[in-house]
Amino acid sequence: MTSVPLPRPTDAELAILRILWDRGSATVREVHEQLPDSEERSYTTTLKFMQIMTDKGLVVRNTEQRTHIYKAAHPPEQTRKRLVNDLINRAFNGSAANLILNALNSKQTSPEELKEIRSLLDQLTED
Repeated sequence: MTSVPLPRPTDAELAILRILWDRGSATVREVHEQLPDSEERSYTTTLKFMQIMTDKGLVVRNTEQRTHIYKAAHPPEQTRKRLVNDLINRAFNGSAANLILNALNSKQTSPEELKEIRSLLDQLTED
């Protein structure tokens, strides 16, 4: 049996997922009020996004109560891994090394981040 790959969330869907990951679960109203652009976006637009996300398998909806409660269908690590793998394949021809080199060259990296990267590399080479 083959598994269905996780869908790649859009930027707007990621904003909603971040709220659900932080909260655990929430109503559409609660999500809408926490969105950074909620003043420019209508409640019904947020509702439609979350309905689409349910259809795509990005969120799950509990309909046992009058007010539906939504939560992320997958943990953030799984979604991030999917996004990174997609980026590696699409933009870097499958090369994780090229992704890392481009990431390190495109933005100033703090000494703390470099120390963390070195530590991770050391762990990977020890295994």
